[in-house]
Amino acid sequence: MLADRLVAEWGDRFDIVTSLAGRTQAPGATPGEVRVGGFGGVAPMARYLEDRRVCALVDATHPFAAQISENARIASATARVPRLALVRPPWERMPDDNWLMQPDLASAAAVLPGIGRRVFLTVGRTDLSVFAACPGLWFLVRLIDMPDAALPLSAYEVISGRGPFAVAAEQRLMEEHKIDALVCKASGGEATRAKLEAARLLGIPVLMVERPPVPDGPVVDNVDAVIDWFDEQVT
Repeated sequence: MLADRLVAEWGDRFDIVTSLAGRTQAPGATPGEVRVGGFGGVAPMARYLEDRRVCALVDATHPFAAQISENARIASATARVPRLALVRPPWERMPDDNWLMQPDLASAAAVLPGIGRRVFLTVGRTDLSVFAACPGLWFLVRLIDMPDAALPLSAYEVISGRGPFAVAAEQRLMEEHKIDALVCKASGGEATRAKLEAARLLGIPVLMVERPPVPDGPVVDNVDAVIDWFDEQVT
């Protein structure tokens, strides 16, 4: 959405470049220029900003990609490039939600055996190993791309999918697999909110992993605010 707006309003004057980490095999179409892959750390990112004569940087990465955000903060300061963080609003807890807030994934894994036995796990592929030591649990794991190797879990089934998901479909999925606990990150956004609504309807507890802190600097939570900020930087 941000790339759409920037290209539509500023594409005739500026190169709009979207940088993707490259963790999904088929990312959605994005207007403007797209680069894929990490920078290799703070120094290479700062050099990129300088070499491309970047005039503004918007950190719109996932709320849990803390290292990427910290690298962007330091690199933009090094290259003296104005930076703004676009952080999607968090989900709001509803009266009937049974959310068990956890400070991190390790804490969630530690308490999970006392919460449920058949778990819907939606934390992404890179963080699955912390649940390897959960005894006697079965996991339904949803990933964007099907894995090409076994997961570090003793008993599981993998399904693939990319949001947005419908509440009714999420409810059927949990009922069919007899899910009695949901584990997810407090990512926010509309694409995956339906699983929380389905869990509420079914009375399923949700282990919700809290977000890491946002790096220092200006922060907004919507695309319109980014457009206004960019306008201030270049006019």
